[in-house]
Amino acid sequence: MSSKVLIAGGGVAGLEAALALRDLAGGLVDVELVSPETDFVYRPLAVAEPFRTGEARRFPLHRLAEAAGAELTRAAVRSVDPERRMVVTADGTALRYDTLLLALGARPVSAVPGALTFRGPGDEQSFAEVLHDARAGRIGRLVFALPAGSSWPLPLYELALLSAVHLADAGASSVRLSLVTNEARPLQLFGGAASDAVAELLELHGIALRADTTPVAVEGRSLRILPDERIPADRVVALPRLEGLRLAGLPHDANGFVPTDAHGLVRGLYDVYAAGDLTDFPLKQGGIATQQADAAAESIAAAAGATVEPSPFKPVLRGLLLTGISPRYLRAEPGTLHSKVDTEPLWWPPAKIVGRYLAPFLASQLHLSESPPPANGNRIAVDVDLQAHVP
Repeated sequence: MSSKVLIAGGGVAGLEAALALRDLAGGLVDVELVSPETDFVYRPLAVAEPFRTGEARRFPLHRLAEAAGAELTRAAVRSVDPERRMVVTADGTALRYDTLLLALGARPVSAVPGALTFRGPGDEQSFAEVLHDARAGRIGRLVFALPAGSSWPLPLYELALLSAVHLADAGASSVRLSLVTNEARPLQLFGGAASDAVAELLELHGIALRADTTPVAVEGRSLRILPDERIPADRVVALPRLEGLRLAGLPHDANGFVPTDAHGLVRGLYDVYAAGDLTDFPLKQGGIATQQADAAAESIAAAAGATVEPSPFKPVLRGLLLTGISPRYLRAEPGTLHSKVDTEPLWWPPAKIVGRYLAPFLASQLHLSESPPPANGNRIAVDVDLQAHVP
């Protein structure tokens, strides 16, 4: 008799886990994917949409679930009952499981009052209006702010660099751009080489950098920073901070994130796993989420009787930084000194979200192009991000 695996969440981690289980466990498990969403959204290119150099693509989730061999249930998970092996949905329905994998993500919240919070898809038009005002001369000082609690800073650097190129091309060279970050160095999570390269890019494009600085709130035409200083700003664009979902029945830390071990097992529970932004791992990024999902899927498959030796989650951080000219490929192993930055791909295909199963799956199911992106990086197509081998 096959084991019932319930995957809560239809995003990157949820789909990666479903695909991994199909490959590793085959007929040993029945997978049910639970999500309130109708679409899977490929989010990383939302930063490019205001500049018309890319777009966040949407794909029907029911189609992806079916192709992944999973049954899709449209519902939102509200609580977990580990003792009875059930999850309860928003409408009160109880869904049974033998093994549960939670991939529900996290909640983005505004962290700099008065700023435009760029969360990704859905905020492109608001940012496009900021660009319009800057081109029209109504904005003289545009500040990009990374608040405390924002765990994935790369999109802010992309917005700043793409804005610099966009405004220069539009002849709006009088707009002064600056980037305020609570990091000690720019993109420090990728190591010293990346920090140096990004600092050079910011200087090249005339973007003033204010590092080791915590933005607090927009007050009039200024950005207040800690402890009590103000930076002139006509408009401020900030990334959100993330909060955990604090689901009833699950342990969580002070920020609502779920603690897991190296194989994704929720600490203190049996047969309940978690992957992605919901977990207490400090880096929240799609590629990291797929690696966590793979580790959990291997453990679930082994428990179901598959001949697989589960490997612990060992994060490798990959980031494709859009600059408006030539992208930068960044790779690092958190907790080590192993890091690299290059203008040539450090992995192939040059994915925004690198998933062992997800990238080739999307390419094959949706028949996307296999052609590489233009050398100048001015148009970054989703299709090159959705293909096979990950070194």
